Amino acid sequence: MLIPWIYHQDYDIPLPQNHRFSSSKFGDLWRLLTNCDLKENSKIFTPKPTTEDALLQIHSVEYINKIKYGKLTNEEERILGLPWSETLSKRSFLAVNGTALTCRLALSNGIACHLAGGTHHAHHNFGSGFCVFNDLAFASKSLISEGLCKKILIIDCDVHQGDGTATICNNDPNIFTCSVHAKNNFPINKVKSNMDIELADDITESDYLDQIQNMLDICFKKFLPDLVIYDAGVDVHSVDRLGRLNISSKCILKRDIKVLSFIKNMDIPVATVIGGGYSSDSLELAKRHSIIFQAVHSQYS
Repeated sequence: MLIPWIYHQDYDIPLPQNHRFSSSKFGDLWRLLTNCDLKENSKIFTPKPTTEDALLQIHSVEYINKIKYGKLTNEEERILGLPWSETLSKRSFLAVNGTALTCRLALSNGIACHLAGGTHHAHHNFGSGFCVFNDLAFASKSLISEGLCKKILIIDCDVHQGDGTATICNNDPNIFTCSVHAKNNFPINKVKSNMDIELADDITESDYLDQIQNMLDICFKKFLPDLVIYDAGVDVHSVDRLGRLNISSKCILKRDIKVLSFIKNMDIPVATVIGGGYSSDSLELAKRHSIIFQAVHSQYS
């Protein structure tokens, strides 16, 4: 089976040198993946930008216009963590639709993988933590409103809590938000997801995998979805620039296989996004983000 990969060449953004967010991370991942054996079992899809009207499902018109026209205040840019540019604006309208496209393809194929996504800190009327528009909330609301599915489970294993996703989605009974994150990391003020698992900084890899299994067991007892969106963040890694945990690449691969095999055994489609990952070494970061693609290949090819 050919596995859908969703990517756009305009995902990368211009940033100052030594910025904590890697300006080329999406292109770096694309180049790594397209030069390895995994490419032979993939089919590439390119998203189109979403519309302002569609984004109104999750964001305010005032905030959307600030992103479109570059009207963020200095304080809003500081909270976002990214300097506004026309490239950033265009990329943001593309990337949310990339995750929505990934979800649509997952429904028809059983699996689909976005070479971006996981912008879970974006709230209704402001961006935060390098996240402009919330792709997880956008994709979920869009597919449900279009009648493509009835219930969506968001499993977020980024090291940081998905606070924006929770605030946007938690009043929607058709979307279940689950966040497995470091207790002592950003955001300082956590919000309540439908399910939160907080991890201590000194958690062992064995205990980490046990927590992932515990999360899966509980989530699917509480909520049976038509689709899972899986944020496979790699900022749990021991060398991550913004992480606090001590998880290896080998353990992240075990985590991703555990999540994917559990969902596959229940015959539920899954859409993956790459989530957070931070490094001054672009190749090292691309290799980390490629782990979810290796896991998908092992389960679905």
